[in-house]
Amino acid sequence: MKSQLQIAVIASLTLGLAPFAPEPHIWKQILNIYYGRPMAGIDWFDLFMHGAPWLFLFYVLGSIAFRKKAAKREAK
Repeated sequence: MKSQLQIAVIASLTLGLAPFAPEPHIWKQILNIYYGRPMAGIDWFDLFMHGAPWLFLFYVLGSIAFRKKAAKREAK
């Protein structure tokens, strides 16, 4: 699980935030959705590609948290 966490953090900080200047691409896509701007198909693909590492990171962190919680219950 530790290696998955390392991979998820590295992927989120590199691919998830690329390009770094002037602002992360994922942030631009989230703002487009928030403000209701029209998006082409390539924009949705970009959102998926830059968002996938973040989803994987949240999955890994969630599974770590639930395993710790389950281990506490079993210890009682």
